[in-house]
Amino acid sequence: MSNEWWRHAAVYQVYIRSFADGDGDGTGDITGLRNRLPYLSELGIDAIWLNPWYESPLNDGGYDVADYRKINHRFGTNAEASAFIDEAHEVDIKVIVDLVPNHTSDEHDWFKAALEAAPGHPARDRFIFRPGRGPDGSEPPNDWVATFGGSAWEQVPDGEWYLHLFDTSQPDLDWTNPEVLDEFDSIIRYWLDQGVDGFRVDVAHGLMKDPTFRDYRGEERAAAAMALGHPHWDRDEIHEVVRRWRTIVDSYDGDRMLLAEAWVRPERLPLYVRPDEYHLSFSFDFATARWTPVEFTKVITDSLTEAASVGAPATWVLSNHDIVRHATRFGLPTQITPPEWLLDGPHDLLDVNLGLRRARAGSLMMLALPGTAYIYQGEELGLPEVWDLDEAVLDDPIWALSEHTRKGRDGCRVPLP
Repeated sequence: MSNEWWRHAAVYQVYIRSFADGDGDGTGDITGLRNRLPYLSELGIDAIWLNPWYESPLNDGGYDVADYRKINHRFGTNAEASAFIDEAHEVDIKVIVDLVPNHTSDEHDWFKAALEAAPGHPARDRFIFRPGRGPDGSEPPNDWVATFGGSAWEQVPDGEWYLHLFDTSQPDLDWTNPEVLDEFDSIIRYWLDQGVDGFRVDVAHGLMKDPTFRDYRGEERAAAAMALGHPHWDRDEIHEVVRRWRTIVDSYDGDRMLLAEAWVRPERLPLYVRPDEYHLSFSFDFATARWTPVEFTKVITDSLTEAASVGAPATWVLSNHDIVRHATRFGLPTQITPPEWLLDGPHDLLDVNLGLRRARAGSLMMLALPGTAYIYQGEELGLPEVWDLDEAVLDDPIWALSEHTRKGRDGCRVPLP
């Protein structure tokens, strides 16, 4: 009988690169993670969610995947990953891994083949290549912008352009191509066969693009990102892909699950957790709520109502690898936007002690709510954002691609003390 553990789980997120170093080389790894299993078990968690541990040049913290079936050599081996999964199960901890389907690394074999092929070759059809605009094709195919800054298009030596909604090293896959669909079916089966209990799907609201590749000029981009009818976010065609994945996951025993990272309008979120799609989707409105009782009450009530409308549990999170840690956010005045504050301050607005008290209260509130809760590594220690990192050590592509106008996410990803 199904116990649907994912409906009420406390899940601990591990950013493996900075969690625990087991071999002394200065980088977190699977050995360090295995060594900390007794600690994680003592915390009382039900599952671990691992950020990408796949082979990658780490241009974007592992979200630029070069090989979806191979463990990054900096972190360990496939055999060590298998041993970790078994050892986690022995102490009744489930294992959730990241799936990154919107894009690959530019070091993925498919993209290398695409660059070696001529325009119009099938190897390019796995990605989104288009001719440029203008008399000589020297202008991007449209006005889309990358999430990290700059144009979403990069030109290759033969004159064509490829789409990258994130870093230039992360070419977008073409999800209308049957070969892409089949490959990810195989990747999902591979990790299910290794014993993982579920997948957190990166950029779950992405994948599909408007086939006309129309311009999106003339609208405020921040507001337009969640607008209905957006040319590359939250398109209805996504849901057919998700149903395909759900069929695969449901064919395995042990209550395997799918979790969406879907940054969408609140009224659209229930579409992602219908009975034949994702099991869970984060409530990012909760993660971005300001510290006011009115705002938290509305967000919690709305999230519970939306999830219940399709029979899904609410999924709560306050911090993760992409946002300023809440021990720091809650110590800032409510009118301050934390990502902007990171760069320019004024940093004397931060009340460290107030932020820690509120973070403790916020975590207790989250853990008391019905549904499932996700806890980012170090959150149990009340760790703050490391906002004063020297510019010389910043690693996030956001810093470079924004032309040093956005500091990026390194402050929440530093190694745990």
